[in-house]
Amino acid sequence: MRIQPIELDDRPDEDLIRGLHDAFAASSAADDPGPLLSYARFRRDIFTHTPGERPEAWAVVEDGKVAGGYALSLSQLDNTHMGWLFPLAVRPERAGRGLGSALFEHALDRLRTHGRSLVLTETPATGSGARFAEAHGMTVALRQARRTLDLTQADWPALERLMPEAKGYSLELSIGPAAPELLPDLATLMNGMNDAPRDGGVENVTFTLDRVRDRDQRIPGLGETCYTAIARRDSDGAPAGYTRVYVRTDRSHTWAAQSDTTVLREHRGHRLGLLLKLGNLLALREHEPHIERVITWNATSNAHMLAINEAMGFELFDEWTEWRLEL
Repeated sequence: MRIQPIELDDRPDEDLIRGLHDAFAASSAADDPGPLLSYARFRRDIFTHTPGERPEAWAVVEDGKVAGGYALSLSQLDNTHMGWLFPLAVRPERAGRGLGSALFEHALDRLRTHGRSLVLTETPATGSGARFAEAHGMTVALRQARRTLDLTQADWPALERLMPEAKGYSLELSIGPAAPELLPDLATLMNGMNDAPRDGGVENVTFTLDRVRDRDQRIPGLGETCYTAIARRDSDGAPAGYTRVYVRTDRSHTWAAQSDTTVLREHRGHRLGLLLKLGNLLALREHEPHIERVITWNATSNAHMLAINEAMGFELFDEWTEWRLEL
């Protein structure tokens, strides 16, 4: 068995990257009932250099096919002591031969080479991934839950009545990547995500203007678009909170993915979280009538956001675990 690097820089090895995506999809099928991570998003999120992250990936090829592999994301602007390991995948027909353990130890060696002292990953709360993480000495960093809202069964008149007034604030809606003039406000708002629950060993993430611009510029290349709601204070136009939902532009499936939602600390107490999510949901319904389900992630300790989701009718879909290991 030979674990070989996947070239990601000058001439990316697309065959190996696609082979790792295939291995990831096959190994995830039994434990993850949610929408499959598309190849375009897998390619961008895991294998693309950004201002804040440097990726590294390795694969095992047997009989001309990727039998397994892993990817690391190495933070460059903050959290330079840690690395994110995802995915680590072995094709089901190759499982049970120690390949996963060999890949895991190889990944830990690479992290040590890069001077990293903490590794994080995530798996469904039950199943082979969770058993593997626990067997290899990882401990729970954070518990998360995915919830879904069935738009075909939603009580839309009741949702419209649920919309809060939020006196002194207005809602600004947009479709697609943020316009250049919105990027500074978006960076300010995204830095508010640092209040979200996280592992105690993880530092704040700094969302610079370049980092936010890079992220938004990549959205069309994923075959996706997004719906964004920003709450502003009426007196001075200050950005107070935002939320975003992603959908595929080719309308190839009926899922929408709820992404970040945050309200800056100084603007809390005005029900802006509910205003943002409901306003954005109503815009999504108007422009994307084919969407049947919205899926969202939350830490199980995030009582405020869980209460908003439950008020809107989101129901538990499955639970996930973020794992940690100090090196």
